[in-house]
Amino acid sequence: MNTVQRQIGSGVIMSIIICAIFIASFLFRFPLIDWNMLWETDVMDIPFIIFVPSVSIVIGILFGLVSGFYWRKQIHDVDNWLYQIEEGRQIDLKDMNTSGDLESIVNRIGKIQKQITEQAKLSQKLATEKAEDIENRMQEIISQERNRLARELHDSVSQQLFAASMLMSAINEAKPQTDERETKQLKMVEEMIHQSQLEMRALLLHLRPVALKGKSLQEGIKELLIELSQKVNMEIKWKIENFPLDKGIEDHLFRILQESVSNTLRHAKSTMLEVLLIQRDDFVILRIVDDGIGFDVEEAKAGSYGLQNMYERAVEVGGTIKIISLKNNGTRLEVKVPIMKQEGEAND
Repeated sequence: MNTVQRQIGSGVIMSIIICAIFIASFLFRFPLIDWNMLWETDVMDIPFIIFVPSVSIVIGILFGLVSGFYWRKQIHDVDNWLYQIEEGRQIDLKDMNTSGDLESIVNRIGKIQKQITEQAKLSQKLATEKAEDIENRMQEIISQERNRLARELHDSVSQQLFAASMLMSAINEAKPQTDERETKQLKMVEEMIHQSQLEMRALLLHLRPVALKGKSLQEGIKELLIELSQKVNMEIKWKIENFPLDKGIEDHLFRILQESVSNTLRHAKSTMLEVLLIQRDDFVILRIVDDGIGFDVEEAKAGSYGLQNMYERAVEVGGTIKIISLKNNGTRLEVKVPIMKQEGEAND
């Protein structure tokens, strides 16, 4: 039996009891001489003895209906609130139209909701801290492993390639130019070793940690280019202006520079590399130019993860990247990033 049916039943029973009490009190106060008068007296053409109970029952039914629907709505509201809490939704207690009977329930629902919200926030905070801690530890392990690999490659393979290159150069210089075919083959071996050295240096660029680790962008670029100029048979020039930048912009620009230099070493076959870092008209400009063999930019975009990565990094800091490359006329890469002034800096 549902709530409405129970309330109707209760209303009918109560109306019958009230009607019986009313009739008994009336008859006690005004005793009837003849009981037939109850049947002979009509109210709206209905005998009094039938009219009064019928009206009472109808009133009881109407009262039960109204009361039943009212309480069913109240129970439905409470059930809906509990369902929303179960689903993790927030309930605005101010929007709850409740009577005094449900006010204590609403207050308890508010307390439960607050406790659940606080527990959810705490759980999310702990999960975030745990994830960040794991990520930081993984990054540290990866960085250490990359350092170890770079060190081992530099101390072993890179040194052996250098020794092989020096040996081949000495052989080619000392050997008489009698057998043209053999001389050509030895030259090819020397060029292959030289290219392998460039590939190894590009690999070491990728293996070394890409973060600046407490250095400014300008310091990181100078350190990278000085080290490179000592190991590569290439003219390296740079012009670097000193100005402050956000850490995020510095890291992204440094990674773009590393990727670009790596591509130059591996593919460009250039004899000159020029790097420019300047600030002009609220823009920081990073320009990398080489005089290598060039490439088809549109074709390379589709298949080069490195180029795509540089484009994405430029976009992430709100900048643009432009690459111009002509066959046998080198490549020019330029990144422009707007410098967003913080509030209060405009008037300084």
